[in-house]
Amino acid sequence: MVAAKWITEDQLEKALRFQQQQGGLIGEALVKLRYASEEQVAQALAKQLGIIYASKENQILNPEKGQGLEKLIPEKFARDNAVVPLFIENNTLATALTDPTNIIMIDNIKLVSGMEITPFISTKAQILKVIDSFYAAQGSLIDKVLDKAGEGGEASETDVVTSDGKLDLDKVIIGASKGAQSIKLVNAVIKQAISERCSDIHLEKYDEKVALRFRIDGTLYERSAPQSDLFDAIISRVKILAKLDISERRLPQDGSFTIKFQNRNIETRVSICPTVFGEKLVMRLLDKGNVEFNVDKIGFETRQKEDFLKAATAPHGLILLTGPTGSGKTTTLNAVLNTIKSPEINIMTLEDPVEVKMEGISQVQIRPQIGLTFASGLRSFLRQDPDVILVGETRDNETAEACLKAAMTGHLVLSTLHTNSALEAIPRLIDMDIEAYLLASTLLLVAAQRLVRVLCPDCKVPYRPTQEELDLIVKESYLNPMPDLTKLTFYKPRGCPKCVNMGYKGRKAIYEVFFITEAMKRIIAKDADQPKLREAAAIGGAWDLRASGWRKVIAGVTSSEDMMSITMTEH
Repeated sequence: MVAAKWITEDQLEKALRFQQQQGGLIGEALVKLRYASEEQVAQALAKQLGIIYASKENQILNPEKGQGLEKLIPEKFARDNAVVPLFIENNTLATALTDPTNIIMIDNIKLVSGMEITPFISTKAQILKVIDSFYAAQGSLIDKVLDKAGEGGEASETDVVTSDGKLDLDKVIIGASKGAQSIKLVNAVIKQAISERCSDIHLEKYDEKVALRFRIDGTLYERSAPQSDLFDAIISRVKILAKLDISERRLPQDGSFTIKFQNRNIETRVSICPTVFGEKLVMRLLDKGNVEFNVDKIGFETRQKEDFLKAATAPHGLILLTGPTGSGKTTTLNAVLNTIKSPEINIMTLEDPVEVKMEGISQVQIRPQIGLTFASGLRSFLRQDPDVILVGETRDNETAEACLKAAMTGHLVLSTLHTNSALEAIPRLIDMDIEAYLLASTLLLVAAQRLVRVLCPDCKVPYRPTQEELDLIVKESYLNPMPDLTKLTFYKPRGCPKCVNMGYKGRKAIYEVFFITEAMKRIIAKDADQPKLREAAAIGGAWDLRASGWRKVIAGVTSSEDMMSITMTEH
């Protein structure tokens, strides 16, 4: 790793000292100290041991179908030990694992599979993702449960709630009552939602039918719905899990519970609202394992990442991130905090709610009903000796003033606003009675973001861009130099089993990031004129959301249709 210039000699010495104190492997120490990535450690180990490095990128970490690999290594064993079978050749099973020097583990794989082993090396994160897709059940879990319910008279599985109140979907007990049937259906809905990367489950009743929808990558898709006579039992079951009042059907209720599934803890927020036909249920699934808090992977262009981290490592000032609800602002700010956090700085956050718990950061949930608001919490934070403060949202004048005062008194403050573009945050704060000259001297950076859907790499279809698309690239992309338009290839969605026939798989953020230059400070202090601010930002080399979107389209990440549907041109 030193020879490859991935780490320095000094970093290696520090990592060795850390390893002596903490124990474990030197590779683990390098990753914990953030001197190297898991991928770099695995690649270096592969070269040192003469073992092939397997990843999705080099197409090796891709289990062969039709060889019965799932029977040779059961899913539970694979998940518990972070190993995945790849293929069988000459009566030898090729297996990816994180530590091929672990002789005991290799012997256990031999024992379980009954075959000789050829080890490959990969990272734990990549292996667990492949396990998720490889062992996914064929067909809809919900359909299977509904089919069995229609047959009648068959014993049903129900779930186990652990002593600490978690719904454990990996363990089942057997029952035959109608209550057990509804419980099994709730389990199936949640399991299928997790397997399809669903963020929200919507269940609602109409006059003559029940509708079940999953929000996947920001879009709602219909799924097989339960029978009307099971609807009330399902709602009651979820209320029990979320510790809500099952007898209250006239008022909205909010609650939460934790799901334990395949060694993952998934936080679930529950909202129940009465409608004219009955109660509507929405469950938001917060799967930390599916979110990468890595500034290199969330969607920043190189210049944007450099500007954001330049502001985030400043000793004091104000950073504002704007965008609508559900545009990924919390993920971006958590990724930035995850990058800058260290034992030397005290980071504190005020959130509503705390969606993802992060080690090394003090997180506080606001509770307006007892007087703990963003503004009051921020004032008490200043007595906690913070270096960096995250305020979940600047909603009112009181919070805006508290943020500005904290930024002026030697703290770095990050917050969010609901505006359509980054530069609109400036007049919005001035409308909140913030003095323009104080804002000009304190504001470090304003940014905005949206989420575009990522085209499925297995089925996206190439095509030659239309003349209209080429004209828009020239007008809106601000690319310098401009690529050869005659050689551009765009892609559009098609749909395949790997993306559940959606054509898209996952989302990435697109950004506009404006580091506040001296010229922009003068404009803010004078009249905060937006066209002038945009012109000054462009002179400084920054670009808007639409231009970022075109970069993702040209790179084959998303389609032009999806990108244009969520961005607005400023021209």
